[in-house]
Amino acid sequence: MTKTDENLQAAFAGESQANRRYLFFAEKADEEGHKRIARLFRAAAEAETVHARNHLRAMQAIRSTTDNLKVAIAGEHHEFTEMYPEFIKQSEVDGNKKATNSFDLANRVEQIHYDLFQSASSRLESGGADQDQGLPFYVCQVCGNTVEGEAPEKCPICGAPKARFKRVD
Repeated sequence: MTKTDENLQAAFAGESQANRRYLFFAEKADEEGHKRIARLFRAAAEAETVHARNHLRAMQAIRSTTDNLKVAIAGEHHEFTEMYPEFIKQSEVDGNKKATNSFDLANRVEQIHYDLFQSASSRLESGGADQDQGLPFYVCQVCGNTVEGEAPEKCPICGAPKARFKRVD
């Protein structure tokens, strides 16, 4: 890997993090009644998305859906089998209960994402096409639990009510 490849990866990570950070900052600005600042944060977040996409393209890391699913499956598998278990252990050692809870919720949901991606990959490889049933996905806004079709009355991961699920079409 060249230094430029490393720089592209670092730039992609930085731009991606800035995007999310600015969207969360926009939510806070909205809560505090600072509408123009919230719009500014959202506009900057969109620009960071453009930068991240450009870096990913320069890395030639956006490929076929089949290849992209393989990357997603590997990433999710790494997160729930290696990354988050280690993070959980360390946060317990450090006595940081908020971090432990955050890592635990994410870890449990990454397994679900892994399963969803695996299932999509299997269907794609066996049928050659994604059979869209028109079903939306729902994402719990407390823990990130992701379900297809209809949100449960109560999140099985964190216990949040159905109203806390966001529809994704």
